[in-house]
Amino acid sequence: MVVRRFLILVAAFAVTLSFQTITHAREIVAYGAHAPGTVVVKTSERKLYYVLGEGRALRYSVAVGKAGKQWEGATYVGSKRLRPDWSPPPEVKRDVPSLPDLIPGGSPKNPMGEAALTLGPEGEYAIHGTNRPDSIGRFASYGCIRMLNRDILDLFARVRVGTTVIVTR
Repeated sequence: MVVRRFLILVAAFAVTLSFQTITHAREIVAYGAHAPGTVVVKTSERKLYYVLGEGRALRYSVAVGKAGKQWEGATYVGSKRLRPDWSPPPEVKRDVPSLPDLIPGGSPKNPMGEAALTLGPEGEYAIHGTNRPDSIGRFASYGCIRMLNRDILDLFARVRVGTTVIVTR
């Protein structure tokens, strides 16, 4: 009886993992609204599209800004960084004063994950990896766009500094 319950538990866990993988798997979809090479984030969908052209885009699941932290507009990739250090912005530090002033890149506590694409000249926001994969598909950030680490590395290889980024509701 104990073995049977254990096997049922293991099977349920495996189904949950496979569902999460399918839900968050990047995929090629029909998309023709923007020029090839453009990155489009649809906040309401919690999806990021990298436009391939010929009516197609690569779609990724992402986490976006929580209520009151969302923004929209056009910007561009200002820089590309692998395993970046992270300093909490003043608003985050105010909300979580126990955070250190700097978390080194590569640390499991660093919320930037494996890579970051900073946005605009100031780099106030970024499209970045995450050490919280459970946040993907949610309204979870202070305005940044979070991706699974495997997905930010894939996107990182596809874009260049200057790539147009459009964020819509």
